[in-house]
Amino acid sequence: MPQIKLGPTAHVDTFTRDNLPPFELWPEILLDRPEFQYPEYLNAAVELTDRMVERGLGDNIALIGNGRRRTYKELTDWSNRLAHALVENYGVKPGNRVLIRSGNNPALVAAWLAATKAGAVVVNTMPMLRAGELAKIVDKAEISLALCDSRIADELIACAKTSKFLKQVVSFDGTQNHDAELDRIALGKSVKFDAVKTGRDDVALLGFTSGTTGEPKATMHFHRDILMIADGYAREVLKVTPEDVFVGSPPLAFTFGLGGLAIFPLRFGAAATLLENASPPNMIQIIETYKATICFTAPTAYRAMMAAMDKGADLSSLRIAVSAGETLPAPVFEQWTTKTGKPILDGIGSTEMLHIFITNRMGEARPGATGKPVTGYVAKVVDEKMNEVPRGEIGRLAVRGPTGCRYLADKRQTAYVRDGWNLTGDTFVQDEDGYFHFVARADDMIVSAGYNIAGPEVEAALLSHPDVAECAVIGKRDEERGEVVAAYIVLKANVVADDVCRKRLQDHVKATIAPYKYPRAVNFVEALPKTQTGKIQRFRLREQV
Repeated sequence: MPQIKLGPTAHVDTFTRDNLPPFELWPEILLDRPEFQYPEYLNAAVELTDRMVERGLGDNIALIGNGRRRTYKELTDWSNRLAHALVENYGVKPGNRVLIRSGNNPALVAAWLAATKAGAVVVNTMPMLRAGELAKIVDKAEISLALCDSRIADELIACAKTSKFLKQVVSFDGTQNHDAELDRIALGKSVKFDAVKTGRDDVALLGFTSGTTGEPKATMHFHRDILMIADGYAREVLKVTPEDVFVGSPPLAFTFGLGGLAIFPLRFGAAATLLENASPPNMIQIIETYKATICFTAPTAYRAMMAAMDKGADLSSLRIAVSAGETLPAPVFEQWTTKTGKPILDGIGSTEMLHIFITNRMGEARPGATGKPVTGYVAKVVDEKMNEVPRGEIGRLAVRGPTGCRYLADKRQTAYVRDGWNLTGDTFVQDEDGYFHFVARADDMIVSAGYNIAGPEVEAALLSHPDVAECAVIGKRDEERGEVVAAYIVLKANVVADDVCRKRLQDHVKATIAPYKYPRAVNFVEALPKTQTGKIQRFRLREQV
């Protein structure tokens, strides 16, 4: 592996650079492409705001949310005022970690940009987390300052009472009325701010991801990484222009949501519509009202949107639908493209890699396929010894490119990175044409009587039956077979949930995929457990079993 050498740093608080993994445990980082060449000194937030104004895009709409539209000039001024407040009133120093807790709204984006301009390392967190969960993040990243939407400050305040690190919780107004402590202080500040001259290899963002043990891992991302996911995937695959309007459901606290609903639009002078409650009806309203062109959401939401189209919803402004959160079943792909005539693009990313690294592309998308690597990335399917397996055989996905896993002071680095490759924990197969096909998360693989059965494949078969509205498949312990396939099914309206229906669906699966994969246990339910973004929580079903 080539010798790794980090560029200059502006951080006076060197915690993050001090806690990077040893270079020998890094994945190989591929930075040879011309679009990934950046100057030694780079502040990502400046590139997404002040620089856009300098380019003549100041009057373009940048953010839409909570009843207001903000131009790039307004967002630049807003974030600069906030940056002054953070530095002058709260003593933020370059390299300090700043936690931000909020739903998806423009104030969160402004706070993130302001902290980044001040040279801080931002930790965005989900608004649903409780004090105990927040404490794990605070302790891991040694966070002393937190910015919080005033409407949801209670859990963070409770966390601060027992934390040895968290000293200040400062509220901001997520409704954009500027009636909270940080807003009131910022209103008196200058709209000009000399952003910290951070290095391109300074950590700008810590993305937290849950471990299988429940102990969170912090993934470390540089200023250049923030721009690279836009200059790679968003430029090549989405072909973003200033005329685009983004909408979606992923939380900005996730790197996937931050990329798709903030970094991507802001990098190209486009607009982002931000919804605190990104339910399908709300997204449909936004699409119709603001003529949104790019949507990021889960397959279940796309099914709901198609049902709404049957009742007159107008989604014709969308030019691209990006499937997020979980693999895109082939039936949903086919129904969407048939009904809308527009592409729906599946892809895979991870918090460790920051964003999508394998994707379908417009004009080349295939049902049931995840796609091919984004330019700059390479991927292969390997066995347990890291040997590439023949095309058509199942193995573990290994990938490397311009981004890669760097955990903050975590022994689990050696589990994710091996021989210079990132191992995502997914099983895949690559076909003869080079397309990668998702098989299952490693923990979604059901082993029944010696057969490996991928839960998502059984789900896709069930979803292709006209009686099925939604479903989830897990493995259920069985004395005889080790595990059996268990399906939890939400039926469409007026379908009777009885033994006749159960057998009808089992026979359908047997006729659609290999018969041994059919669900031996079929449970009819009124609803499936889901996250705020519509992603099915299969682990909750496993807990019930």
